[in-house]
Amino acid sequence: MVRTYDHHDFDPTTLLEAKGNQRISVCLPARNEHATVGTIVGRLREALVTRVPLVDEVIVMDDSSTDDTARVAEDAGAIVVDAATTLSEHGSGPGKGMALWKTIYASTGDIVVWCDADVTNFAPHFITGLVGPLLTDSDIGYVKGFYRRPLGAGGDGGGRVTELVARPLMSMFFPELTSFIQPLSGEYAGRRALLEGLPFVVGYGVEVGLLIDIATGWGTEVMAQVDLGTRLHRNRTLTELGPQAMTIMQVILRRAMPDLVDEAAELVRPGLEPAPVHAEELPPMISVARYAKSRTGD
Repeated sequence: MVRTYDHHDFDPTTLLEAKGNQRISVCLPARNEHATVGTIVGRLREALVTRVPLVDEVIVMDDSSTDDTARVAEDAGAIVVDAATTLSEHGSGPGKGMALWKTIYASTGDIVVWCDADVTNFAPHFITGLVGPLLTDSDIGYVKGFYRRPLGAGGDGGGRVTELVARPLMSMFFPELTSFIQPLSGEYAGRRALLEGLPFVVGYGVEVGLLIDIATGWGTEVMAQVDLGTRLHRNRTLTELGPQAMTIMQVILRRAMPDLVDEAAELVRPGLEPAPVHAEELPPMISVARYAKSRTGD
């Protein structure tokens, strides 16, 4: 059983004492999120950089935005990194997994925290909840957030891809992971020493890929989850969720039956153009020469 915590268990001042010499990087992959990214960065910096200096750097990885995401994030105090020109030899196109992977290269923290940039009710406890188990238990290497995700004005209903795609497939092939309440959540954190040794799926299958690979390589005993309360964000239509769902299916099935499912496919739907779906993977960052050199100082 994966250890479960509540964000109320962790106080910023207490965590600062437990932090010691460890550095913490908070990274936000962002594509066209000018409406929310500035508020997230501002709240985070005010609470956990200025008031309690728990976080050492806030990085926004701008993933080919065509709006003012980069400017808004920089004005709010974030370090803004252009995903297209970072490690471009490994790909310059958009993709959530690629943006996340590149934040490992761009950041310096011993602990890396990721949060989606479209959250409209972001609060500092999202970060303290995720780093809490890592700072207070040396056996924990990776922490997932979970929350209630209401659709519309009230009630539950969020997490449609989780319930209709990810959870059934994980129940069949990776039952040891079924205790994760939000296996696809965009809020999670891990130790660099673990994360740099993992491949990253280029697109939306990145979260479930990491979850499976960590459990397979290190066991669920190094994993934890934290109740972050309620998360509000932009909910996508079923048409938009279709390619995401197919990518997640690809990732799970490729890890369960690698010879059966290709990395690239098309989602074909009546009345819509075929949607290319990609589950290509980026190599573990530790195997990238430029990263390894930057870490050793050679």
